[in-house]
Amino acid sequence: MTEQGDRVRELVRERYAAAATMAGPLPFCCDGTSAAIDVGEGFGADLYDGAERDELPAEAVAASLGCGNPLAVAQLRDGETVLDLGSGGGIDVLLSAGRVGPAGRAYGLDMTEEMLNLARANAERAGATNVEFLRGTIEAIPLPDSSIDVVISNCVINLSTDKPAVFAEILRVLVPGGRLGVSDVVAEDHLDADQRGQRGSYVGCIAGALSMREYRDGLAVAGFTDVTITTTHPVAEEMHSAIIRATKPNATNATIPAWR
Repeated sequence: MTEQGDRVRELVRERYAAAATMAGPLPFCCDGTSAAIDVGEGFGADLYDGAERDELPAEAVAASLGCGNPLAVAQLRDGETVLDLGSGGGIDVLLSAGRVGPAGRAYGLDMTEEMLNLARANAERAGATNVEFLRGTIEAIPLPDSSIDVVISNCVINLSTDKPAVFAEILRVLVPGGRLGVSDVVAEDHLDADQRGQRGSYVGCIAGALSMREYRDGLAVAGFTDVTITTTHPVAEEMHSAIIRATKPNATNATIPAWR
């Protein structure tokens, strides 16, 4: 990683560490607003339906900082193993744990110790026994090859300064035929990097976002197939939250109909 990339990562870590350690409900949204300000439009727990929020401890719901609801994307099945990249306070891991059932397992990966402590406390409050939270980065996932059925993430991949490494790591840990289903911020294809930076900061999930074409091409270069990108709602001018889906080819270089 470059020196600039290291600085960005540390700034992201500091921001989310501060969010995790704030007293009371965590109002620090992906756009960087402070404790006295409501979660910014297009981000946060309101993107989950009431029944999902009611399943979880209030602390997990309050710590939701994402731009979508990956559980509405991933179509999890009983007995599957799922990995949430940038799991934060644990909302998506805990919801995933309920979807995959006692025979399945849900992992959360986060680089921020404060968020991991919060997530583990939330898992204990929820009585979730089929979850595990790991410390690490999404560019170097601390799990074996072909160990995960589904990778999810909620507005985190845009924060990485080495997205090719992220895509390669996701492909590595997925089983053949495994699925990627994430929510993330994407830019319209005509916006260049400078124009994205004018619309928001890197830690605000805007400046580091890929264009739709860059996202699609990056996943294809990594080896994914069946890549689809569907925008859901605007988060900045000409920038959107989107559902991104893709499949790891199976052992015969054909894909299963994972999303049907």
